[in-house]
Amino acid sequence: MTDGKAAAHGSEAAMEDEKSTSLNFKVSPKFKKQFKGFAVAQGVSMTALLKEGFILSSKKQKNDRTID
Repeated sequence: MTDGKAAAHGSEAAMEDEKSTSLNFKVSPKFKKQFKGFAVAQGVSMTALLKEGFILSSKKQKNDRTID
């Protein structure tokens, strides 16, 4: 995840300049435990992990559309 972290930091910094608001959705207790455990293992907050995942997924979707 180190490459993703480096690439995501610029976009993440731009996101953090904005005022924070809640994002509420439900996940299973098992998923929450796995997600939180992964975030802790990576040394990042759950919020940072979610943002990084969103950025990476957005880039992948963009690349997938360009290939087709």
